[in-house]
Amino acid sequence: MQSSGSGSGVCHVVAMPFPGRGHINPMMSLCKILASRNPNNILITFVVTEEWLGFIGADPKPDAIRFAAIPNVVPPEREKAAAFPAFYEATMTKMEAPFERLLDRLESPPNAILGDVELRWPIALANRRNIPVASFWTMSASFYSMLHHLDVFDRHRPLTLDRNTLDEQAESIPGISSAHLADLRTILHENDQRVLQLALDCISKVPKANYLLLTTVHELEAETIYSLNAIFPFPVYPIGPAIPYFELGENPSVKSDNSHDYMKWLDSQPSESVLYISLGSFLSVSSTQMDVIVEALNDSNIPYLWVARDEASRLKDKCGHRGMVVPWCDQLKVLSHSSIGGFWSHCGWNSTLEAVFSGVPMLTFPLFLDQVPNSTQIVDEWKNGHKLEKSKLGSEEIVAKENIQELVKRFMDAESQEGKEIRDRARELKAICQRAIGAGGSSDENLNAFIKDISKPLIH
Repeated sequence: MQSSGSGSGVCHVVAMPFPGRGHINPMMSLCKILASRNPNNILITFVVTEEWLGFIGADPKPDAIRFAAIPNVVPPEREKAAAFPAFYEATMTKMEAPFERLLDRLESPPNAILGDVELRWPIALANRRNIPVASFWTMSASFYSMLHHLDVFDRHRPLTLDRNTLDEQAESIPGISSAHLADLRTILHENDQRVLQLALDCISKVPKANYLLLTTVHELEAETIYSLNAIFPFPVYPIGPAIPYFELGENPSVKSDNSHDYMKWLDSQPSESVLYISLGSFLSVSSTQMDVIVEALNDSNIPYLWVARDEASRLKDKCGHRGMVVPWCDQLKVLSHSSIGGFWSHCGWNSTLEAVFSGVPMLTFPLFLDQVPNSTQIVDEWKNGHKLEKSKLGSEEIVAKENIQELVKRFMDAESQEGKEIRDRARELKAICQRAIGAGGSSDENLNAFIKDISKPLIH
């Protein structure tokens, strides 16, 4: 083998994630998998903002992965929910130039660029420099397909903001399944139109990529993946769940979050008895809703472990004798614990995949964008969960205490016919996922094919 750049025979991949936890974590997981499969013949330069280098720079990683940093696109405090549209736009307009300067400083030119779809600019930059580019999508294949068809429709008949007109337009968009039509209306009505238009702009760039990598399992979204393969002239690779399943057997990294205490607490609980709750690392629910949730859980007498981020210290004082509230946990290790019987989730795609991988049924509570169709997939298509419905309380939409108590008790009853059915289905999905990532499985084969593809320029 001979490298086109350095003559070292090493395939150099430059990875550029969107600067958010839900994007950096799955891209790092993929890079670790790539490094483990080809440790002597791959080098990965993982590019993050200076802020994110401070967060993850000391994390353990294979020798084949090295970090590089570019300046923050906006001050760190700007990545808040209210300022997200401005932050989102800044990632698309302020990161390209410093990233290109970084490419010029690298010791060896890249053989491929792995770029997050939601940055918008990596595809055009790679095309300019004649570097193969793989677009990396961190949400479901189904949501990608929804946005693709919405983008095509919007370019021909721009969306209007009028609610009734939007409903009529949604009806006429081809390629959207009937199951997701209501989800599309919710997305059009409830999300910032500026964010939606920026997302569609990112989607519109993908046809000029060389590969599309989907963080999903082919068997879980087969029909959608077949349709995407028919749309694009390049390979579409569902590479499996980009979650750190390969680290489950390793020693946990040291955290200053009493992680030992929550694992000891889980060890003391009966099998499949604990409800695990995590409602997202970026957008979450209001303090009012959190107070209602904790009251309902305390009255339900069901043991629960709640990851509540910044609200943890406040909620600890309200937590009953059967509950435990922590600011952070190793989620995949928790979901893999035998005492966990269910996962109350905001339905972010990474969390959804971790639940599927672990065989844990889900109580869905979608908050934002792709989480809405993810919930539909879980409840209506995969049938491994239930959804919590919101209702009006004054000016705020929340789930009432009585509804939480009733559904949580039903959901956590593993002996009822309904409880047995969703747990059997969760175990079936786990088996599908395990087969896909195992030797010869669909995800395993797709990863091998992608590595072979990006290594082709090195083989003479």
